[in-house]
Amino acid sequence: MDKFEIGLFLLISFFAIVGMSTYFLVRRSGRRFIIAGKSLPFFIIGTMLFAQALDANSTLGNTGAVHSSGFWWGFQFPLGLALCLVITGLWFAKPLNRMNLMTLPDYYYRRYGSVTEVIVSVLMTVSFIILVAGNLAGCAWIIHLIFGIGYVPSLIIISLIIMSYTLSGGLFSCAATDIVQLYPALVAFVVGTIWLLVDGGGWSNYAAAIPDGYWGMSGLTSFDDGALVVWAGILALAIGDIVALDFMERIFSAKTPETAQRGCYFAAGATLTVGLCASFMGLMAFTLIPGGVEDPRDVIVIIATASLPFLLGLFVLGGILGAGLSTANGGSLGISAVFARNIMQRNIFLPRIRRQAKLEGKDFNEVMEATDWHAADHRLLWYARIMLLPTFVAAILVAYYRPEPGMLLVLAFDVVFAGCVAPLILGLYWKKANTYGALVAVIVGSVLRIVLYYTIPAAWAGLDTLIPPVVSFVLMVIVSLATQTQSPPMHEVNYETPGEAEVARALR
Repeated sequence: MDKFEIGLFLLISFFAIVGMSTYFLVRRSGRRFIIAGKSLPFFIIGTMLFAQALDANSTLGNTGAVHSSGFWWGFQFPLGLALCLVITGLWFAKPLNRMNLMTLPDYYYRRYGSVTEVIVSVLMTVSFIILVAGNLAGCAWIIHLIFGIGYVPSLIIISLIIMSYTLSGGLFSCAATDIVQLYPALVAFVVGTIWLLVDGGGWSNYAAAIPDGYWGMSGLTSFDDGALVVWAGILALAIGDIVALDFMERIFSAKTPETAQRGCYFAAGATLTVGLCASFMGLMAFTLIPGGVEDPRDVIVIIATASLPFLLGLFVLGGILGAGLSTANGGSLGISAVFARNIMQRNIFLPRIRRQAKLEGKDFNEVMEATDWHAADHRLLWYARIMLLPTFVAAILVAYYRPEPGMLLVLAFDVVFAGCVAPLILGLYWKKANTYGALVAVIVGSVLRIVLYYTIPAAWAGLDTLIPPVVSFVLMVIVSLATQTQSPPMHEVNYETPGEAEVARALR
């Protein structure tokens, strides 16, 4: 084994040990497993939000896209995610944290009922399986290049490592591993970029090798240079990721609303910093790798191993791996939590209690009061752990058949962007938002995005992302206003039935 192989092996082993050591923090509690008991301070919240924004797309994908297509084609990823964190901090972190939610579909249940909750849960689950697959693929690709192991064995190895510590500590494992993964990477990206500039004789020497059109504002202003697609990507991330399971998991776990808000701002700054460094490395690659690369994903790996000092290169690669591991960790936890909480517990466990009360001729609330909710919380923990297995199997299959999810990932998140954003925003800030309006927004917005994906002309690519959420907003307002009598808005006092409120209080 050479020094990079030894170094990465030690880093990955360390990450796994740190993650699995959080097993004892869970304390047999589903609530602690999913949102760490809503107890996390600012530093940890900011670090975890930074880790979720700094995924394989913001580093590996960013550098490759800059090198192959132009600066804004890569920088759109960290820019969009940083904007999302700022928007979330300004308008969503505080109110959503105050609601004491465990999963994002909990919000749709409280505001619009169980049918909306289930549809949203399915849409978010599909999109996040593809996201987890993309990060598994990115991590496996680095393992494949550094260790010379086949892609499929690398994929299985990295998946087993992530699953082992996610099963152990849930969100606590995210918090612990993010701290040891991200800060060495932050320093390595910043210092590495400065080192390359100084060692290479300054920016002017690199700029001379950059092809025309790759650098400048034309990527944001010229349709011929793909500005419409870039803006669609930025807006989809900036607004669409507000309904991201992993981001919101961290918002819910903050101990106060103010902590959640400040964590968003901290993470936005850190994401922009590392993302900008990764983008500049993509431009520098025209000088550093004069012969070019066969696969854009190789760019940052080649720079880290051939152009940077050993320790800087090691921590750059370790940071990319850590970012991918963290996103896969948080995404898979979010999926399993949604299945456990919003499908199994609420739509299987609670209906069973209702049936029991009806058969025994008892009042539902009396049966709920006699229920051992600590046992229910423990059951939720095992539901969540069990659902991690099919989650990883599905993600591995997607990563195997589509190692570069590309448009599949964009489409999956655009569908959620198109259908789920309007009910979230209007539900928080418009009292007349109701269930019928939400259902129309979710269904029509999501279906329209899929239809446009197959029908819109290539010259108008980007509009297929931007049009559906606008239609979703307009339809929700119209339908909500037209159905106020048939479907009265569910306000905060009616978020849960009295019996289900007992569940919520017991599990908080």
